[in-house]
Amino acid sequence: MNDPSLTTSATRQPRPYGDGDASFQAAGGAEGIRRLVADFYRQMDTLPEAATIRAMHPSDLSGAADKLHRFLCGWLGGPKLYMEKYGSIHIPSAHAHLAIGESERDAWLLCMARALAMQNYPQDFRDYLLRELFRPAEGCRLAAERTRAS
Repeated sequence: MNDPSLTTSATRQPRPYGDGDASFQAAGGAEGIRRLVADFYRQMDTLPEAATIRAMHPSDLSGAADKLHRFLCGWLGGPKLYMEKYGSIHIPSAHAHLAIGESERDAWLLCMARALAMQNYPQDFRDYLLRELFRPAEGCRLAAERTRAS
């Protein structure tokens, strides 16, 4: 009776994060992501470790917050709101003009980690998101490095 093929769909584990819209739903949908983004930019505004990346943004963060919210909605498997408003984006290329090094990457991830800790997300989902967000953050660092080298 321990054969997994004999379980019904009602007794199976939920789909893993990153599958379909499981991450979007785990994040609380568009409103949950809006709260995450607001907390993220509050961290960026207040953490001394984030001063350098804060200086890379305009004084009014509403445009950046809108873009990050829309991007994360689609990236997490929800509606493609960024694409609808701004078109397609390749995150590393879009940030290649910025002076992003390891400390800037890590400051961005610190702001996100702190914002994630403020959400009512399961710990495994927070861990999953930080692991997944490291990829584009590192991609931005590498793209900036290539731009500086050329």
